[in-house]
Amino acid sequence: MTTAHLSGTAAPPHGAKPAGPSALLSVLRTEFRLFLREPGALFWVVVFPPALLTILGCIPSFREASADLGGRRTVDLYVPVAVLLSMIVSGVQTMPSILTGYRERGILRRLRATPARPHHLLTAQIVLHGCASAASVLLVLAIGRLAFDVSLPGQLAGYLVAAALTAGAALSLGAVLSAIARTTKIAQTVGTLAFFPMMFTAGVWLPVQAMPDTLRHLVEFTPFGAASQALDQAATGSWPGWTHLGVTALWTAVFVWTAVRRFRWE
Repeated sequence: MTTAHLSGTAAPPHGAKPAGPSALLSVLRTEFRLFLREPGALFWVVVFPPALLTILGCIPSFREASADLGGRRTVDLYVPVAVLLSMIVSGVQTMPSILTGYRERGILRRLRATPARPHHLLTAQIVLHGCASAASVLLVLAIGRLAFDVSLPGQLAGYLVAAALTAGAALSLGAVLSAIARTTKIAQTVGTLAFFPMMFTAGVWLPVQAMPDTLRHLVEFTPFGAASQALDQAATGSWPGWTHLGVTALWTAVFVWTAVRRFRWE
């Protein structure tokens, strides 16, 4: 297969300047078509979090108000958790394997001979996974509202800010995993090892708000534990705590810095 086939663009004439925006759009279109051919990735990113919320919402006790939760229901707490889960799957499970596979097969190196550039591919992957996570978030909110009478976020602006920071943390963590993994198998192994602790801190097994005080305070210093609290606060109508937003933003900055320092295109 030629480089033009891999990048979706034709190689420029000798001495021609790369067509930046048009090359990025070409790569984005190509990656979008390839992404649609990955039903497994689409399922885990877009379908699995809403499906998990549906299963949990069907448990009768989860739809009953609890004094231990301040009169709230367990299903109310699991909506932000499902939102987090879609972002974690995108950043930790699917994106690292794709990028590492491209580097392992030499596709990133070959892109240098086309109008496209490796950073176009990275940008396209972030955009696609971000959009897939956004679709999952909309499904989660719709199912929560229509099926289980979960209120929509009371503080929409704060919810969007918290969600954007969370997506940045998840995708930048994925970039870090892509940077340190030399092969696809290593990326999958490292991603799996990171996935389960991330799910725990996000509250998949036990919502952060229901954790014992000491454990909750510790989890709040992790990127997704802090994000869970921020999303839950915005969902109940309050502006997310600046501490929780700050912790998520700080982790995002650390991940971005690490990815930039460690990432290799070849």
